[in-house]
Amino acid sequence: MSATRRIDTLVVGGGPAGLATAIAARAQGLEVEVLDRFHPPIDKPCGEGILPAGLAALESLGVGRVQLGGREIRGVRYLDAASGVVAEGGFAPRPGLGVRRTTLHQALAHRAAEAGARLSWGLFAEGLSSAEDGTWVVDTPDGPIEARWVVGADGLASHARRWAGLEGRPARGRRRRYGVRRHYQVAPWTDHVEVHWTHGCEAYVTPVGEDLVGVAMLWGGSREGFDRHLAKFPALERRLHGAPAVSRDRGCGPFLQRASGVVRGTLALVGDAAGYVDALTGEGLGHAFREARALAEALAAGDLALYQAAHRRIVAGPDRLTRATLLLTRHPGLRRRVLRALAHDPRLFARLLQVQNGDASFAGAAVPALAKLGVRASLQVR
Repeated sequence: MSATRRIDTLVVGGGPAGLATAIAARAQGLEVEVLDRFHPPIDKPCGEGILPAGLAALESLGVGRVQLGGREIRGVRYLDAASGVVAEGGFAPRPGLGVRRTTLHQALAHRAAEAGARLSWGLFAEGLSSAEDGTWVVDTPDGPIEARWVVGADGLASHARRWAGLEGRPARGRRRRYGVRRHYQVAPWTDHVEVHWTHGCEAYVTPVGEDLVGVAMLWGGSREGFDRHLAKFPALERRLHGAPAVSRDRGCGPFLQRASGVVRGTLALVGDAAGYVDALTGEGLGHAFREARALAEALAAGDLALYQAAHRRIVAGPDRLTRATLLLTRHPGLRRRVLRALAHDPRLFARLLQVQNGDASFAGAAVPALAKLGVRASLQVR
């Protein structure tokens, strides 16, 4: 058996959340190693839109538009396929960014290596146990690694979350939602993320390059293929007709993943591993980058309670707003009335986007905005 290696901070999972944590931890002077079974650039299903606050957090880690390219995103547009209602809200004062997941991953991996993190590609965690002195031992094919701090950053179906006893109740029934993503080589027709709605399904369109858009289908129920869902959106299908598909379909789900907590002893969860509501509102990457900075500060202070509190502040408001938005997927009449109200008042839509982005609090901004939205929606003709 190989001898036990020792390290200060071990990150299980080398996706955007894990690499961002490694970069932030190195900035705090911590010794960091990242484990991932794959090699960069790693592609995974993702809406590929980074909201403005998430982009600012990413830039603070040393990764920005120069490294990423991509396309600026100026806001969000909702389109109801049945009624033709269109509502549009803008980001202010700064834009977001649409960027291919592989490009983002390559840039983060380069920055993490540059920062001095040890990147162990092709090496993965097989198990986790706690030692008497409060440290953790992570089993790998190359032997055990003992770490003072362990960060679980291994995504929706996190093994670290389960091994640490932080797994929450699984999603059931209609709460089990899935997604599948494909790219088309076509010039983006908008500088907004488009969310097309129809009964039981949404199409989420993100400009990610000068001649590239990503299209993700999101739905509840059983697993189904991309083309079957695309046929539910005739206008979008016509727009994409003749454009070559330039990536293989990648699916994921169920989206809803609950964690009973984000900290256990000297282990912390970050990104999707820390719990996830839904991909519909597109804030996942932004959350991960902001959480990574907060976690690194807590690690440097030697107090993960600081991270636990910061995580709650980062996700509480947007998660509530995401749950409210999910009601629109199940109630077409309510969706049409809400979209008409948002179309009538783009500033109200923009205010809600500020909450989703993390620029405004749920209590201070979303509650009064939702109340106003509720009044306006109730006045719409059913």
